[in-house]
Amino acid sequence: MDQDYERRLLRQINVQNDNASPVKVTDAICHLTPTKSPMSSPSKHGDRFIPSRAGANWSINFHRINENEKSPSQNKKTKDATSDTGKASLDFWLPADGLAYSALLKNELLGAGIEKVQDPQTEDRRLQPSTPERRSLFNYSLSAKRLTPDEGNSVSPYSLSPVSSKSQKLLRSPRKPTRKISKIPFKVLDAPELQDDFYLNLVDWSSLNVLSVGLGTCVYLWSACTSQVTRLCDLSVEGDSVTSVGWSERGSLVAVGTHKGFVQIWDAAAGKKLFALEGHTARVGALAWNADQLSSGSRDRMILQRDIRTPPLQSERRLQGHRQEVCGLKWSTDHQLLASGGNDNKLLVWNHSSIAPVQQYTEHLAAVKAIAWSPHQHGLLASGGGTADRCIRFWNTLTGQPLQCIDTGSQVCNLAWSKHTNELVSTHGYSQNQILVWKYPSLTQIAKLTGHSYRVLYLAMSPDGEAIVTGAGDETLRFWNVFSKTRSTKVWCQCDVFKGRICVGSKPVHQNPIEAQLCVKDFTATSSHVRLTHPAQGKASVFSRGRRGT
Repeated sequence: MDQDYERRLLRQINVQNDNASPVKVTDAICHLTPTKSPMSSPSKHGDRFIPSRAGANWSINFHRINENEKSPSQNKKTKDATSDTGKASLDFWLPADGLAYSALLKNELLGAGIEKVQDPQTEDRRLQPSTPERRSLFNYSLSAKRLTPDEGNSVSPYSLSPVSSKSQKLLRSPRKPTRKISKIPFKVLDAPELQDDFYLNLVDWSSLNVLSVGLGTCVYLWSACTSQVTRLCDLSVEGDSVTSVGWSERGSLVAVGTHKGFVQIWDAAAGKKLFALEGHTARVGALAWNADQLSSGSRDRMILQRDIRTPPLQSERRLQGHRQEVCGLKWSTDHQLLASGGNDNKLLVWNHSSIAPVQQYTEHLAAVKAIAWSPHQHGLLASGGGTADRCIRFWNTLTGQPLQCIDTGSQVCNLAWSKHTNELVSTHGYSQNQILVWKYPSLTQIAKLTGHSYRVLYLAMSPDGEAIVTGAGDETLRFWNVFSKTRSTKVWCQCDVFKGRICVGSKPVHQNPIEAQLCVKDFTATSSHVRLTHPAQGKASVFSRGRRGT
C-alpha cells in the first residue's frame, strides 16, 4: 500500500475514534482494504480504490443469478416442472431466425463466441459452468489469466462487417429450416353415416391416390387429384352393410368386408364386383393385402388368408389364435410377417408357413386395433391399446423382446409410420379425441392436432407420405399435412419405358436427351407418379347422399 495513503488513512481513523473505544488499527486496515489487491492506486494523491473486474465472468454469473437464489432441490423441481410443460426456456419457442439473433447478441454483448446455431438446451449448457457454484453476481474474483478485450473476436482492419469474426461465422453457418405442422386441416369433407365403431376399418387410401370410405351400406371412392366422387357399391340390396375396406398394393382392387361375413373384391376402375369370398360367420372388421394374398379378420375370432388368383378353397389358410374379435391386421413391409390384434388384448405375429402364431405379446390391457410396421427398421412393430390401456408399445419381432412403452392418456385407435422420416402418427379416442405426431426413438411429441368432436377411429396416409386423412363419428373426414417430404433425392424410376433406373427428385436422370424426354412424358402420365394436390381450403360435401355439406 502507498505510504502516503496509509498515513492519511490512519490519521482519519484516529480523528474519528478520539472519544470512542480504542480499535486496533491493523483490524481496521484489514477490514477496509481488500486482500491481495490486484493493482495499487497509480496516483500518490488518490483516495479511491477501483477494483479490476476483468476476472469476473459476467455472462455466466448473470445467466445464473436467478438459479443461485434458490436451493438445489428447488432448482431441480423447477426444471422438472418446466420440462413437463414444454416451456423450459424462451429460446425453445423462438424460430430459427430468433435463435440466430439471440446467439448474435450473446456474441457481441457477452463475448460468448458462438459460431453456429445449436439446440437451445445445448446452447444454455454451453454458457453454464460444469460445476455450479453458489455465488453472487457481484462477488469479486481474480482471474489467473487476463483476456484482452478483443481476444477471440478480433476483426480484420479491412473487414466491412460491423460484427466480430465469430458472429460472421455464425451468420454464415447453415441453419436447418424450422418444421411447421399446421394444426388446421387443409380440407374437411362431409361423410354421413360414418359409423362410430372402434372395431371397424372404413377408410383406406390407395397407391393411385383414391380414397375409399365405407358409409352405411355403400362404398364411395374420392379421387384426391380431381375431387371426383363415385359410388362403388351398395349392399342394401343384399341386406348387408360395410364393415371394412382395403386397397390392394397396386391400387386397382378394393376389398370390402361386410357385416354378414363376406369379403367382396371389386375392380375400382371398372366399378365391377369380381367375386365374393365366404368363410366367416360374423362381420369382417379387418383386411390386409400382401401382393395377391388377402387376409381378413372377423368377429368369429378367425383369420382367413386367401390368394385371389386361385379358387378360395385351394389357397385358404385358417389362423386360430385369438379368443375374441380380430380388429387389427397388418403385413410387414418385407411381406414376411402378419401382425394381428384382437379384443382379447393380444398381439400375435404369424408367418407364411405356420398356422399357429410364432410370437405372442400380452402386455396390453385392452383391445389392440392400432398396429404399424416400421418401414425404416427391420422387425420393428408398434401397437396401441384401447381405453383401459392407452399405451403405445414397440416390439422387436426379430428377438421377440419389448422395446419401449409410452402412456398417451387416451384410447389408441390407429398408428401409422412416416414413409420418409422416423416418425409416427397416432389417433386417439376416449377421452381427448386427438391426433399426435411422435419422434422415434425419443418418443417426443412433435405435434398435437385437434378438431374432431368424436373418437378419431379411422386413419389413412396419402401415397406420397405427406398427408393423412382421419375419420370420426362426427361424420367428417379431415385432411392434415403432417409429415415432411422425403430426405433422399434418389428414387427408382417406375415408368414403363425405363423402369428400374434411378431418378433424382421428380425428374429421371438419363444421359440420352431423347430417353429423358420420353421418361418425363411417361412420368407425368403414369398415375402412380401423380402427387397429391391440395384443393382450395374449406369444407365441402363429398358424399352427398341426402345430406348437404356445411
